[in-house]
Amino acid sequence: MKKKINLRLIVIAMIAIFSSALLVAAVSYDLFRRQILEDLKIYARLLQNAAAVEGDAFAGHYFSGDGVRITVVDGNGEVVSENYAPELKMGNHAGRPEVMQAWETGEGKAVRRSSTLGKNAFYYAVRTEDGGVIRVSREADSLWSLLTEAFPFLALMMGMLIAFCLVIAHFLTKSLVEPIGKIAGHINDLEGLDIYEELEPFVATIKSQHEDILRNAGMRQEFTANVSHELKTPLAAISGYSELIENGMAPEEDMVRFAKEIHRNSSRLLTLIDDVIRLSELDAAEQEVCREIIDLSGIARICAGMLQMNAEKHGVELHFAGMSALVYSEKQMMEELVYNLCDNAIRYNRDGGQVWVKAETEENRAVLTVEDNGIGIPKEHQERIFERFYRVDKSRSKSTGGTGLGLAIVKHIVAKNNAEIELESEEGKGTKVTVRFPVLPSAGQTGKPRSGISSKR
Repeated sequence: MKKKINLRLIVIAMIAIFSSALLVAAVSYDLFRRQILEDLKIYARLLQNAAAVEGDAFAGHYFSGDGVRITVVDGNGEVVSENYAPELKMGNHAGRPEVMQAWETGEGKAVRRSSTLGKNAFYYAVRTEDGGVIRVSREADSLWSLLTEAFPFLALMMGMLIAFCLVIAHFLTKSLVEPIGKIAGHINDLEGLDIYEELEPFVATIKSQHEDILRNAGMRQEFTANVSHELKTPLAAISGYSELIENGMAPEEDMVRFAKEIHRNSSRLLTLIDDVIRLSELDAAEQEVCREIIDLSGIARICAGMLQMNAEKHGVELHFAGMSALVYSEKQMMEELVYNLCDNAIRYNRDGGQVWVKAETEENRAVLTVEDNGIGIPKEHQERIFERFYRVDKSRSKSTGGTGLGLAIVKHIVAKNNAEIELESEEGKGTKVTVRFPVLPSAGQTGKPRSGISSKR
């Protein structure tokens, strides 16, 4: 980056130097040309007045030492008098642009290479009273001639300027890059650093991304530790009970109980593994989702029916009510969403409790509501219950067979479907979870997922 900036600054400086030199030379030459023509105009007017007084014999007596060439032409274009070249060597001047212009308008001017003297010259001509023309001229170098003559000096000046620009470019590049280097070296603590105003949005984005990376890394590490711990518990139980049976240390009357515990822990282990795999699938950003228009009410009705036995086992009554509520999603995700919310409402309830599942349409949006009158969630825990393995009451969660991943899966499904989830709960009075889905998209309409999670007491 430093080399690129340095090189570009040098190139810009060189372009500026050469452009400025050419521009100054062009402007200077234009001023020089204007001044010469103005001087020749004065000379021509003086000669015109002198001719009116003295006649044609005046030409050799004026400006002989000023480097001014004077040519007197008669009305036919023939040279009458010339102070530089013999008259016999001069051709007819009737076709010269400045002479023709003088005959037409009274005065004429031209800049060209003189065929007589072999040099560049400026010409100015005026018409006399007898119909002739007095022309004055002066030799002058062209722009390129001036540049050629001044080239050694210009080359020296340009060399010095380029050397100066090299030094300045080096220090400018260093001063430009230095704050960026400081930002890179102090990304975790940017207070007090001098940051370019233009870089502030980029720095804020980079800092946010850096914090997200660190947070995600911490979450992955915590998740790995939690998974290891959650897997270890049922595995230890299965290993312990099976070892007792293998070594003949289990009494005959306890064999059924041990087998039941092995079965319960292996089922919990399988459920945990399934939930972890599902979370990994939902985490994959590139995962393709086969969406279709689904009636959420039908899925909620089937799910409530499947969980009736589980509800009765926990001493809970499960009720369903609803009407057609269409969503654009994947069927499996909707089944998991309804199942996990209902399963949680059943698990964290009390004996004789109630669970209400409702699917409806509000303002063209499908809405799913799962409400219970169970133990509720303390206010200080409500913001965190959607985190992986977060449990309000760990002992109760494990005793009911919960993995601690159900609501985390719910959160991911809500995000994948651009939906919003709202939690209302009060300790000892129950919990209500509401999921609002977006309006059905029109044909060909797409959009990025956006989720919102809020809690009310």
